[in-house]
Amino acid sequence: MPIAGKLRRSALSFPNDREVERLRRRLRLALSALVLVTAFGVLGYLIIGWPEHGLIDAVYMTVITLTTVGYGEVIDLGAGGRVFTIALLLAGMGIVAYTVPQLAAFAIEGQIGHAFMRRRMQKLIANLRQHFVVCGDHAVAVHAVQELLRTRHSVVAVYPEGDEMAARLAAVDDLPRVVGDPTSDAVLRAAGIEHAAGIVFCMESDKDNILGVLTARRLAPAARVVAASNAAEAEAKLRIAGANAVVQPSRIGGLRMASELVRPKVVSFLDMMLRDEQTADRVEEIVIPDGAPAHRVLADLGCDTLPHTVLMAVRHPDGRFEVGPPPSTPMVPGLTAIVITDPDGRAALTTRARG
Repeated sequence: MPIAGKLRRSALSFPNDREVERLRRRLRLALSALVLVTAFGVLGYLIIGWPEHGLIDAVYMTVITLTTVGYGEVIDLGAGGRVFTIALLLAGMGIVAYTVPQLAAFAIEGQIGHAFMRRRMQKLIANLRQHFVVCGDHAVAVHAVQELLRTRHSVVAVYPEGDEMAARLAAVDDLPRVVGDPTSDAVLRAAGIEHAAGIVFCMESDKDNILGVLTARRLAPAARVVAASNAAEAEAKLRIAGANAVVQPSRIGGLRMASELVRPKVVSFLDMMLRDEQTADRVEEIVIPDGAPAHRVLADLGCDTLPHTVLMAVRHPDGRFEVGPPPSTPMVPGLTAIVITDPDGRAALTTRARG
């Protein structure tokens, strides 16, 4: 079972937790009921004691009734007042008895339990291997995280606290996360960057992206680093800093708009793959690794035996692409098969590629 699957089933979310939010809702309901019954009691005692007794006496009578402390009455109740006190006591005791445990539960589960979940999350992240780390306070980070989760990759999000993007990332269910400065050594190490297969940097500031890429390349020399660039002149600096690839979101958006004009059906097909939550079909690459069995051909991958799987092209070790390669193409180490498939098909093809 992939580690990402274990994380999803554990329903851990650091630092935001759905269980704590559920407790908050229950606590708000309990406190609202307590305020209403207190206001009802004060109003009732004001009417009973008017005009001899004022607000302070009404509040005092309400408090000693709801808390059942048994101090003396300062308002002459009479028969009607005693009936009102009985009703207030019966209603108020139930509300107080409900509110106090909610306060205790919120304190215990929302603080002590939260600290326990933080330690558990840190342990889970420490055990991740070949995962992806997405660092950013840009809207692009949210889409990158969602796509990696949808295609069943292990992913950890790293983002600064207290901005709009932090709130959007915190709302992503079942997401392992580290809140802090994405350019900090300690924060990146907490996200397991030294064992990551790839890192994404998509900060609002190009300076932060450059510094983040420098830090990531030093901590994870073998990882693939992809960075966003908000200005064209930053691309060369990012590559010098160690980025394997640089993406300009504004340029990608312009290309997409042009494609919508001239090839709308193709764009619709690609959108279907990326946006349809009922399917996770993607264009994937399957690399034939060193040490794989020799004398095999593409037909041995068995793409036609897997559902939702189509072989589109191959990239030969010399960098040459071949569209629609014949089944007799030798599967030499370094060959990359480009296929349309789903996560299950990707896993099966990766296993077959290894022999």
